[in-house]
Amino acid sequence: MELIDRIIVDPKIMIGKPIIRGTRITVQQILNLLAQGISFQEILEDYPKLDEIDIRACIAYASKSLEDSTFMPLNIYK
Repeated sequence: MELIDRIIVDPKIMIGKPIIRGTRITVQQILNLLAQGISFQEILEDYPKLDEIDIRACIAYASKSLEDSTFMPLNIYK
């Protein structure tokens, strides 16, 4: 199983947001925790159903999603 295969999208679960297979934990939840500086170990302690590979799968999914998208640069105001 590839990393990306650990992430599924099911319209019946979490209104179709990408989730970690076998859970109701969204990719967005995990990415937000990482963005806040929460370590892998802390996430795994808070979500005992997860493995480190699930967290890496979330990062891989986000990376793949960005790769397949066209983005416009954001205007940054000072």
